[in-house]
Amino acid sequence: MKTDKFLNSIVVLVTMSLALVSTIATAEQPYSYARNTYSSGQHTEVAYEGWRENEDGTISLTFGYFNHNWEEELDIPIGENNFFSPGQADLGQPTHFLPRRNRFTFEVVVPGDFGDKELVWEVTSPNGLTRKAYGTLREDYKIDNVIIMSETGSLGAGSSDPEIRANIPPSVALIGDEIRTVSVGQPLRFQTRVSDDGVPKPFNPMERIRRLGGAAAALATPETVRQRMMMMPPPKPTVAKNNGLYLSWNVYRAPESMTGAQDVVHFDPPQVKPWEDTRPSANSPWSWLWVPQPLPADGVVEVTVSFDEPGTYLLWGRADDGGLYSDEYLTVNVRP
Repeated sequence: MKTDKFLNSIVVLVTMSLALVSTIATAEQPYSYARNTYSSGQHTEVAYEGWRENEDGTISLTFGYFNHNWEEELDIPIGENNFFSPGQADLGQPTHFLPRRNRFTFEVVVPGDFGDKELVWEVTSPNGLTRKAYGTLREDYKIDNVIIMSETGSLGAGSSDPEIRANIPPSVALIGDEIRTVSVGQPLRFQTRVSDDGVPKPFNPMERIRRLGGAAAALATPETVRQRMMMMPPPKPTVAKNNGLYLSWNVYRAPESMTGAQDVVHFDPPQVKPWEDTRPSANSPWSWLWVPQPLPADGVVEVTVSFDEPGTYLLWGRADDGGLYSDEYLTVNVRP
């Protein structure tokens, strides 16, 4: 790519911090953004991301959300606290909300003659706060692949080239039945096949830091960079994402009566966070030093999941190449 999503500015900041140890003292003062973040107890905003036309003439309205917690994953079942209107209340929205900003989470397909109608997603969080997202066909909400890649931080501001504009979403397919049954505590092993066109190209941020950072960065390790960056404020207010193909499975819906599904569903290996966790040590594409792990040569990824409580769970798998994504789902009936 012609532009590296402002990564050069990141390199400059990191290498300066490696070379100028005296600046560490100033970083010991708490920053205002850190005083206003929370691990739990906060609400989730819901977001209308935009719309686009499908080849069959229908229209997809895309929604996401922003759970204000850094750790707590909210469970809000379909019903009076999580519904669409007018019409059918359940249009495939999540009932399990991962932390922080989750963009382009799901789509609602409407007829091509949707016109000036409005579809409202309303969610009331456990702390009592209600938020709404309004899906419309306003022209300024029309999206395409380049907009999606820009909004998620895969592209730098105003940058693209013919190769990136030709990017297509990765292919993802669950191998085997879409509905499985296990007992509480019984490991369920399942496989997913993933493939991609190799666009956008992945990169190793440490290699770039060493190449561009000069003598100070030549001996840098991921751990020293993380330590320095933990003592620095974010270099820019907008999100930047590391490109690279990955697959991540997470809870999408938990049993209706459940709260705290994050504590009863266990994935092995731990999954990449599909949400914007920008902390230097996070296993998330939005973390400064995250590097995608190579997928098996045949593209088949194996994951094991187990459950501590009975009920019906819907798991969500997202294959993401850094710019675009494709989703797959697995229903698991867990017996006592």
